[in-house]
Amino acid sequence: MASDTTLRWVPGSKRFISTDSTGHSLVMSSPDENTGMKPSELLLSALAGCTSFDVVDILAKKRMPLSSLEVRVSSEQDADPPWTFRKIHMHFLVKGDNLSEKDVQKAIVLSEEKYCSVAATIREKVDISTSFELIEG
Repeated sequence: MASDTTLRWVPGSKRFISTDSTGHSLVMSSPDENTGMKPSELLLSALAGCTSFDVVDILAKKRMPLSSLEVRVSSEQDADPPWTFRKIHMHFLVKGDNLSEKDVQKAIVLSEEKYCSVAATIREKVDISTSFELIEG
């Protein structure tokens, strides 16, 4: 399986447009330009997104559909270049009827340890941790 992405610089700026293999695009920029996401924070979004896809899918297969899911990601990076991420914590806010703490925890662990390609790619360099809250309704 291959994934391809094309990145184009917007001349005269500190902006780049990245287009994935399905034709979807997003804008990246430096914090001082503030017109897109910071590239390093895209890694955090990619990890949360990858894990969330799995969690939603796993719980749906267990007939535990969610009404909402939010992931708050915090991180610690080295103070000096290249500002390597050392710790990433994902806190899941999971909402739905009749959710089981055991099943939600298992879905998160399965994603992080077995299914999520982003976690698999970075886990040897970064301490990834998770927590969650169940919200009824």
